[in-house]
Amino acid sequence: MNQQNTGAFPSSPEQVVFHRRELSVIMSLYGRMVAAGEWRDYGLSHLREMAVFSVFRRTAENPLYRIEKHPKLRNRQGQYSVVGMDGQILKRGNDLKTVLRVLERKLIRVVD
Repeated sequence: MNQQNTGAFPSSPEQVVFHRRELSVIMSLYGRMVAAGEWRDYGLSHLREMAVFSVFRRTAENPLYRIEKHPKLRNRQGQYSVVGMDGQILKRGNDLKTVLRVLERKLIRVVD
């Protein structure tokens, strides 16, 4: 009997995910921002075309920032971006640490 793939078990659609090294960089910044009292919660979304790390001041509100990974943009604007609450892209590039520097500026405060 000739068996062919009839589609009874279609392959699941690929999802874009943050890898361990990427999450380590993001969680390092997240921990510092929580310690500074700026951030309180986060959410992760792994979708077909992008992965999103959303940052919240309070659980019930819209995210303050979204750290997005779009692999298809790797050769164009860069696969990583930081998006503000209003949807404006604050920084974009292929190096995650460089892109996240736009958020690290919030940690720098004048000490009296």
